[in-house]
Amino acid sequence: ARGMQTILPLMGTWWMLGSLANLALPPSINLIGELVIITSSFSWANSTIMLMGMNILITALYSLYMLISAQRGKTTHHTKNVSPSHTRESTIMALHILPTILLSLNPKFILG
Repeated sequence: ARGMQTILPLMGTWWMLGSLANLALPPSINLIGELVIITSSFSWANSTIMLMGMNILITALYSLYMLISAQRGKTTHHTKNVSPSHTRESTIMALHILPTILLSLNPKFILG
């Protein structure tokens, strides 16, 4: 389903926030998790640097590809009859994204 951002703009915004959180941008909790994993894997074996680098690159590329392929582009014929998103869908997306944002603001909750 391409072009969902033009049909459901609020859902596209939620999708973009989730994808940006998955990219491990500096304020996100995913960055802290990746740094902890990278540090522990380097202390285990220095040869894991290439494997971790490729893993981070592929994850970032996949997140961007997923966002662009679902949200951008021309709408297809089967997405013309999509009903608008309701409060229920926005609440579900908020309940998934807001804990990520809150953990990003206070990562000591996870790190101890």
